[in-house]
Amino acid sequence: MKAILPFAVMCVGMFIALLDIQIVASSLADIGGGLSAAQDEISWVQTAYLIAEICVIPLSGWLTRVFSTRWLFAASALGFTASSMLCGLAWNIQSMILFRGLQGLLGASMIPTVFTSSFHYFDGPRRVYAAAVVGTIASIAPSLGPVIGGWITDTLNWHWLFYVNLVPGILVTVGVAALVDIDKGDLKLLKDADYPGIVLMAITLSTMEYVLEEGTRWNWFDDKTIRDCAIVSAIAGMLFVARSLTYAKPVVELRALTNRNFALGCILSFVTGIGVFATIYLTPLFLGYVRGYSAWQTGVAVFSTGVASIVGVPVYVALGKRVDLRWLMLFGMTSFGLSMWAFTFITSDWSGSELLVPQILRGFPQVFAVAPAVTLGLGSLPPERLKYASGLFNMMRNLGGAVGIAVCGAVLNDQTNLHFMNIASTLNPTNTAMNTLLTRLGARMTGVLGSAPGGHLAALEQLRAVAYREASTMAYADAFRTIMLAFLVTVPLVLLLRKVTPPKAPAPGGGH
Repeated sequence: MKAILPFAVMCVGMFIALLDIQIVASSLADIGGGLSAAQDEISWVQTAYLIAEICVIPLSGWLTRVFSTRWLFAASALGFTASSMLCGLAWNIQSMILFRGLQGLLGASMIPTVFTSSFHYFDGPRRVYAAAVVGTIASIAPSLGPVIGGWITDTLNWHWLFYVNLVPGILVTVGVAALVDIDKGDLKLLKDADYPGIVLMAITLSTMEYVLEEGTRWNWFDDKTIRDCAIVSAIAGMLFVARSLTYAKPVVELRALTNRNFALGCILSFVTGIGVFATIYLTPLFLGYVRGYSAWQTGVAVFSTGVASIVGVPVYVALGKRVDLRWLMLFGMTSFGLSMWAFTFITSDWSGSELLVPQILRGFPQVFAVAPAVTLGLGSLPPERLKYASGLFNMMRNLGGAVGIAVCGAVLNDQTNLHFMNIASTLNPTNTAMNTLLTRLGARMTGVLGSAPGGHLAALEQLRAVAYREASTMAYADAFRTIMLAFLVTVPLVLLLRKVTPPKAPAPGGGH
């Protein structure tokens, strides 16, 4: 019980931090309307959070050494709670973007800190349970975001997407300050910290995230800002790697990548991030734009994914004590890839019932794909490297999500245009079915408008809308196929992982 209660409190903090990445996903239109924001501005409500979060996550290991796990987590929870309130009070899109950035910046440390704390609180076979809990939160929280966000927006209003964090945030802050005692901070580390490395890493990740998030909208390297940011990211990234490998006390332990399990775990975590975040991005988008669903309808339609994920947890825990974790991960990654194949049969008529089976196939194996990577990747490292490496490990999953969303956005954009042109090329006077449809639609619209030319134009417009809808649906199938290929390519890497025999947990206070 001494271990379970503080760990549970920390898990709540991790859950709300991860939930907030996607809680706005199905409510962006409502937030945009409330803040009088243009469509190209509103996506920054998510982008600002992700950019800030991805810059801080790799620093969390160093920050725990400086301030201790207890006070870093408590400060992170308190900052997240305060910035959540500010988001709810935002008066225009600029203030919302600023406060969302603060929310991601201040709350980010809660995520990797839970991963490392699980290795402190649990040893031996109990780490399977801890990894299952952490893996479940990492996969379910983003999946539940659109569901919970849609319900809150439709029941109350979008402001409550942020106010809902206030009570749990305060409880987590107080609970962690009172219960968590893992290590002691050392403020002397601030003196010889690698500040140039921190700056280079922040520049690398923030500009990379900007390129990934905004590239599709601005036609990638045709846009000067995108082009400049890509160059800056590449140069800063190379300098950061060189600095981290040569500096005696780097803020991010890149040398941990020489450990085969950790390196493979990072790659597999990256691909899992693609799968989890990109499908959460694609499914609500399809239901909103192709099917015309509201935020709540979208949330209900994707709810089966979260339920299936929860059902998978006790199955994973039961098997984790008896079966080699590498085989469980192989099952998880393969099943996730197969679920993406099921999504490729999508049509414009698909709703919650048609999405049910593919989403169950995707949700159930999520914990099998995420949890073993924690034990096999992080569990293979010596305790002195664990804190510094955990930030890098967690960053890879979020970076995978950013890359997955960017690639899927590009696929949707390019393939929709391609499919539309292909469909349009068949819509000519020799197409009998098209002529019959136009005649029927024209007659109906003429009756409504009272004008034959007007009726004919309205019929053509409806035909164009149908062609675009079908082209868009085919593009969604292409995007799901792209995710499937990412899993297909990386599944064999699981076979290269070594079996891990976890060491005993360190004694309290021995984490520095």
